[in-house]
Amino acid sequence: MTTPISDMHEGHTTRGRYDTQPTVALPAGERILRGREGWTAAAELAEACARVTGTAPVLLVDAYPGVDVPALTAEVRAALPDWTVVDVETAARPVAEVEQLIAPNLTDDRVFGVMSHFALSDFYDTAKLDALAADIAQSPTVVIGWGSALLAPRLDGASATVLVDMARWEIQLRQRKGATNWRADNAAEDNLRKYKRGFFVEWRAADRHKRSLFDTVDFVLDGNAIAPAEQHPDAPEAGMITGTAFRQALEDAAHRPFRVVPFFDPGVWGGQWMKNLIGLDPSKDNYAWCFDCVPEENSLLLEGEGGVIEIPALDLVFRRPVDLLGAKTFSRFGAEFPIRFDFLDTMDGGNLSLQVHPLTDYIQNTFGMHYTQDESYYMLDAGDDAVVYLGTKEGIDRTEMLQDLATAQDGEHPFPADKYVNSFPARKHDHFAIPAGTVHCSGANSMVLEISATPFIFTFKLWDWGRVGLDGIPRPVHLDHGARNIQWDRDTAWVGDNLIDQVQTIRTDGDVIEESTGLHELEFIEVRRHWFTEGADHDTEGTVNVLNLVEGDEVRVVSPTDAFEPFVIHYAETFIVPAAVGAYRIERTENSRSARFATVKAYVRGSRTSDN
Repeated sequence: MTTPISDMHEGHTTRGRYDTQPTVALPAGERILRGREGWTAAAELAEACARVTGTAPVLLVDAYPGVDVPALTAEVRAALPDWTVVDVETAARPVAEVEQLIAPNLTDDRVFGVMSHFALSDFYDTAKLDALAADIAQSPTVVIGWGSALLAPRLDGASATVLVDMARWEIQLRQRKGATNWRADNAAEDNLRKYKRGFFVEWRAADRHKRSLFDTVDFVLDGNAIAPAEQHPDAPEAGMITGTAFRQALEDAAHRPFRVVPFFDPGVWGGQWMKNLIGLDPSKDNYAWCFDCVPEENSLLLEGEGGVIEIPALDLVFRRPVDLLGAKTFSRFGAEFPIRFDFLDTMDGGNLSLQVHPLTDYIQNTFGMHYTQDESYYMLDAGDDAVVYLGTKEGIDRTEMLQDLATAQDGEHPFPADKYVNSFPARKHDHFAIPAGTVHCSGANSMVLEISATPFIFTFKLWDWGRVGLDGIPRPVHLDHGARNIQWDRDTAWVGDNLIDQVQTIRTDGDVIEESTGLHELEFIEVRRHWFTEGADHDTEGTVNVLNLVEGDEVRVVSPTDAFEPFVIHYAETFIVPAAVGAYRIERTENSRSARFATVKAYVRGSRTSDN
């Protein structure tokens, strides 16, 4: 659920103020409509459309899969009691047919499927849609459900459309509490399988569908806030904005620095760093992950008169891809945000699983992804005993290693990791490159800022240190996939020469030192670190920049031409500077107390205007 505005901005760090609920401003003069006020405005627009065509008004309420449709329907009935409410999903193909259609994409694996290319119309019966459109044209009608907008071409302009959008993280939280996939009878199913169905099938079709609505949608409603009142009695009514406000807010966001809403999750290896320094719920045992720049999963909070509403950050990627990503990055990746920043907290926790990521050819041919999960570990903090496991040792017998990994899966014969895998001391501000195919994991007592390519679920666990998940079920190990991707020549000498201590000074200008921290040439991300005491000048050069303040308490991002309002950043916060911004400066503020600052900045190699 969206946090009420009065409860926001309570995340603190010892060296700054980590904002767990950053917002993006709505355009001046735009207001968030709540409850009956929003539905009345939408109904009035539908009535105006119907007067032009001389037919009965129709309001199409298209809900992203995962939205609580019964709660949404109850809200609509209460607000528009004189309107007939129709469920568009009565025109969907039978559940058994849909299950058969998507089965090859889901596979039998708990975690991995195959990327689908279904359109939402593939899940609907054309004749039933035609009949439904003919039936609803007789009286004022609200059509609710995923796919309602499929009726629009059949209504000859007599309808208005509300998109009820929802972030994937909220969907996952609800699935953990028993929510099902779309029209599926799987409330008790393994959460990993629910997520797989969303990731590989439902969300792909849903995103294709909603992208087709962005240019014309009349209203956008916060589906994250739709739930029965008894579940959240103190929560504000769901917010709605006009399509015009939605489109303008995304255009504005693509021309200024911004942050997505981070989310935090526990894990079997999770630590205490984030809980203690950011100020998270102290009653939780640990926090393992913070996804603070994964636009596929994160939200944007739009703030204006009337509070905030939550929309998926992915809407910005879809709506303004060239402004956000830059022309070269868009030409390479399409409307997909290719850079991921997240935290892995093992402080007073445990080792991550020993793992490997698929090579590009493997991920394309096996899962249908067009690029792979290259990674790197930037050490935001580290204990005295912190290590990173990276690459295989020289002279090992690969057959013996794979056999020992297979034997270890019985839970009774621990895998001797130190026999086969290198471990390197890890210190604060070290940066370890991890190109796909390299065996790796972070050890305990580390705070890792992971700077990586966006595909984020394609981890082949080789050994999980004999643990089970928080649900008591052994976490999935994919030794078969892993064995096909381990690059055995990534041994001690190769890792030392290519992946460790690759820092190079690019330039020194007064108090500014710019360094390349050394992602491997096989990885497409370039990372630059800037040390400064007063300020450092930057330029996107036509490509998206993703940054984190890795040293110092507080800075602000300013425009030399006053193109955007100064944007304040605190220690450990990740922020995005869209390609369209151009020149910007990061400088200390009047509240800064640190003597020195450092940011790390990631961008796609070869995507700047100067990369010719």
